[in-house]
Amino acid sequence: MDTTTRTGTPLRQRMTEDMRMRKLEDKTQQAYIRAVRKLTVYLERAPDTATVEDLRNFQLHLVDSGTSPIT
Repeated sequence: MDTTTRTGTPLRQRMTEDMRMRKLEDKTQQAYIRAVRKLTVYLERAPDTATVEDLRNFQLHLVDSGTSPIT
């Protein structure tokens, strides 16, 4: 089975590997993946195309929608 099929896109695979190298807990990894999924929905395009301004606007969107600053 090819890696993309098993773990998603190359970007997600890279993210998962990087989190494994940092020895992040499974719950933390899942939270990070959810956050990137939310960013993708917000952007309506791949998250690796986000600019600094896109990320700032996304953070403002999260604050405006009541997301906790810790998140």
